[in-house]
Amino acid sequence: MSEPVKTFFGDESFPVEWEDGQKELLWVHDDLHIPNPISPMYADIGGWWLKCDYMFRRFGTPFASDWIHKVINGYVYTAAIPATPGLSAETTEYGARYTPRVPVDADYAGSIGGYLGWTLPTYAANFLDWWRDRLVPEITTNFARLDTFDHEAAELVDLAILLEDAIDVHDRHWAIHWVLNFSQFSSTMNLNAVIAETKGEGDHSALMGRLQSSTENRNWDSIEALYKLKEAVKADGGPVAEAFSSARDGAGVIANLQASEEGRTFLAKEVDAYQADYGYKSMWAHEFAYTTWREDPTPVVDAIRGYLEVDYDYPAEIDAVAKDLEAAKAQCLDGVEGEQLEKLRAALELSLRMNPLTPDHHFYIDQGTNARVRLVLMAIGRKLVEAGRLSEPDDVMFLKYNELRVLMAGSNGFDAEELVGDRRDAHEEAFEVRPRDWVGTATEEALAFPYLSLWAFPEKVTREPSDVEGQVLGLPASTGVVEGTARVVLSPEQFSQVERDEIVVCRMTSPAWVVLFTKISGLVTDAGGMASHPAVVSREFGIPAVVGTSDATRRIQTGDRVRVNGGTGMVEVIG
Repeated sequence: MSEPVKTFFGDESFPVEWEDGQKELLWVHDDLHIPNPISPMYADIGGWWLKCDYMFRRFGTPFASDWIHKVINGYVYTAAIPATPGLSAETTEYGARYTPRVPVDADYAGSIGGYLGWTLPTYAANFLDWWRDRLVPEITTNFARLDTFDHEAAELVDLAILLEDAIDVHDRHWAIHWVLNFSQFSSTMNLNAVIAETKGEGDHSALMGRLQSSTENRNWDSIEALYKLKEAVKADGGPVAEAFSSARDGAGVIANLQASEEGRTFLAKEVDAYQADYGYKSMWAHEFAYTTWREDPTPVVDAIRGYLEVDYDYPAEIDAVAKDLEAAKAQCLDGVEGEQLEKLRAALELSLRMNPLTPDHHFYIDQGTNARVRLVLMAIGRKLVEAGRLSEPDDVMFLKYNELRVLMAGSNGFDAEELVGDRRDAHEEAFEVRPRDWVGTATEEALAFPYLSLWAFPEKVTREPSDVEGQVLGLPASTGVVEGTARVVLSPEQFSQVERDEIVVCRMTSPAWVVLFTKISGLVTDAGGMASHPAVVSREFGIPAVVGTSDATRRIQTGDRVRVNGGTGMVEVIG
């Protein structure tokens, strides 16, 4: 291990308990996926880190062999494990003690890189076809079984076994996720390296970001479907249109719709169909604790209301994205000649083929797979409420995996309601804690781990906070400068409060936030790097954005007048 750059092992404001071998690792707060306090159930069976060892083993990565998690003061921190023989650190998987996988052979890291470099071009050239022809059909077949299972008619034991099947599906889909993700991530990193090599010195980050856009993916499909619903309502001119125009939020619209036969038909036919296709997501897609759009139509209706409010023009938006992508491709190749041009064109073509996979894999796996595990857990929760063993269906999220299993079997020796109550209290208290960006030992080797750029590292370790009053520093994610009124958004209940042309300040975004991008003028986030969701979507919508600030939601208040410079990464409170 290289020498420490910085260390943090805890203090009075942020105490940390350490297990054997953990202090030597760099632990990063996963604000990219789970910015809020974590539920015990998700920590046990839902974590994206559970299949990372599979990715590192399959590709033969010389820089890491596993990825583990640790819950600190209610928040998830993860550490990448270098491929170093003999390294050991305590963690858990599925409620069992676990030490990360590391190679036995001392020469592994030095020799395996040749295999990685040899196979990666084939993944880049073929994975989009593998995904569409083989892997998506496998995923949708698994979904069909889970979606058609009759939860209400099933006995509790049937649901217990269905949960085990859902966990198997989750593990399989996340194995697919990591093959896809590393293939794409490597293609993007390779293109960025070739751009830097062939185009010479200078800051090419804005160009690199624009080259990650795509116009054919499931995210745009979901937006187009909402746009079509908005157009249908706009053309209605009757009770349905009136229901939308006379309400301030989605809940109000639904109440209005339920008051007329036409409105009830719209909900039962149009909205339910949208939920069936695109509803397997929530505000924070990874966590099991948040209600999905499939369970509650309010976010769908509120999205349609928002599109009506600004008269969102999907065809114009998608056309602008397509034109900007073509312009970015031309700019990428401009001024490069000869063999260098051919090298750059080849890297560009391989990377562009992978672009649709970012939103597509999120739709099917990050959102879709985790949502379906949640729905099985909630069905179990309802049965346990009926049996008098829990008070609320979502109490299951505050149990651990093995606790739930023994509770279902009736063999538990603990008071489940008291345990859940204590954990709910701790979960709420954790929201008052401001999680640190990282803890442990930051070394040059740890900071070089490629994926950390998604969390805005190494900048978050090396960046000094601004000593200028009202100045917040982050990463430039989407070019442009905009001034406007700040709106701090920390929950979906606040979506309806966002006014047109405001600048949203939030911890992180997910695909469920896209409804806001049609009317805001800028974005500032605590989390994320240049390839994170808020950065990519801001570029697609042409909205100036700064990400990875760490503390914008703490230093900026709703109503502040702010200036966002998406080219420099600076945010200023100017009034």
